[in-house]
Amino acid sequence: MSSNPRLSLGPNLFYWSRDDIFNFYAEVAEMPVDIVYLGETVCSKRRSLRTEDWFDLADQLNSAGKEVVLSTLSLLEAESEMLTLRRLCENDRFMVEANDMGAVQLLIKQGVPFVTGPTVNIYNPATLQVLANKGLKRWVMPIELSKETLAEMQAERPEGVETEIFAFGRMPLTLSARCFTARSHNLPKDDCQYKCLDYPDGRLLSTQEKKPFLALNGIQTVSSLTCNLLPETAEMKRLDVDVLRISPQSQHTGRIVEAFYQALQDETPPPLDRYVPLGTCDGYWHGGAGMERLKG
Repeated sequence: MSSNPRLSLGPNLFYWSRDDIFNFYAEVAEMPVDIVYLGETVCSKRRSLRTEDWFDLADQLNSAGKEVVLSTLSLLEAESEMLTLRRLCENDRFMVEANDMGAVQLLIKQGVPFVTGPTVNIYNPATLQVLANKGLKRWVMPIELSKETLAEMQAERPEGVETEIFAFGRMPLTLSARCFTARSHNLPKDDCQYKCLDYPDGRLLSTQEKKPFLALNGIQTVSSLTCNLLPETAEMKRLDVDVLRISPQSQHTGRIVEAFYQALQDETPPPLDRYVPLGTCDGYWHGGAGMERLKG
């Protein structure tokens, strides 16, 4: 594939106000990213934007020269969520990122090309080949896989399929039918009072020894540390990675994008530790524990 990877901005994992979302994507239109993923991937109760609003944003960003991909929920629990999923999958304007196998099935039935997100468990070349035969055009490697596994996947990657790596951001680790943010406030999920709005980068969860461990994001758990593969840019080029994904955060996303852009131009980017909530990690990439920092 391409020798110089493109940059993508992944879907925002967190719950922000309507104004904050629109202001953020107005800035994204000016950022040096090639691909923008839009949509709610965590919880359908997050209604700052309606489905039609996401389509309008997609049109605006497309007019700004961005390739826009619409992202689906990662865990569906209600018929209303299925209706929204069908609407996304049946749109004839933008490619869709499927974040669960139900979305994959709908897109295959539609006979349209699609992307799989990091929550779709593609762990071997055989799976890639099966999905490529059904319309897969790009896959985002699951965050827990290492660069050694990536090299094996790339060696047998089907022709015409792009590889995207989650290169920066708090890592999405698990999903549950229960809302942990609501529970942390002694609230039931059905009356959560939209507490996720109070935590634009997730609510920090620490161990009994007061060591940061995870962050609560509604029904999703993310890492407390931020995955940072900026020092691995040259290695990802060598492995023929097509797209590097940056996951949005409430502050400094533009500076982070600019640093990756500089690295892809073979310039020396600034260190990114100052731009993250706590610290950075790269353990999964190197085959270790995800929370470890093994290089850089």
